[in-house]
Amino acid sequence: MTHLLSVMETLFAWMETTSIARYVAESPTLTPWLSAIHLLGFTLVTGGALVANLRLLGVLFPQQPISDVTRPASSAILLGLAISLLTGALLFSSRATTVSANGAFQIKILLLVAATIFHFTVHRSVATRASVGAQRARATGAIGLSLWVSLAVAACAFILLE
Repeated sequence: MTHLLSVMETLFAWMETTSIARYVAESPTLTPWLSAIHLLGFTLVTGGALVANLRLLGVLFPQQPISDVTRPASSAILLGLAISLLTGALLFSSRATTVSANGAFQIKILLLVAATIFHFTVHRSVATRASVGAQRARATGAIGLSLWVSLAVAACAFILLE
């Protein structure tokens, strides 16, 4: 484990020396633009997650078939993730060693991975079934909603406590 941490620290230190990372760090306008676009991606992810999970909970569009609501919501999540991962990687690259040691950032990334895996495995499996029990749908929606909301809280904590 210690070796893995050492490798990651070396990788993050190298990342900060790349020309793109230096450009991001030195540009007075690029970082705010990347942050704004990152927030748009975050909004797509959070909005899609709210719609998809509130539908499974039966709170939103209860008369619509689950898959008719969750399919476009999942597409929004996927687009938002792509935007957030690209802009996040660029923002991360300029301060990788400092940011990677931040506990709030570590929790944010852990929740991002957990929510994404849950959504595109368990949630998708439940949402695409022709017939799923209401209790299973609600439980899946509650777990998914908890993961995505926790991610949003962790992301805000990282920004505020950085």
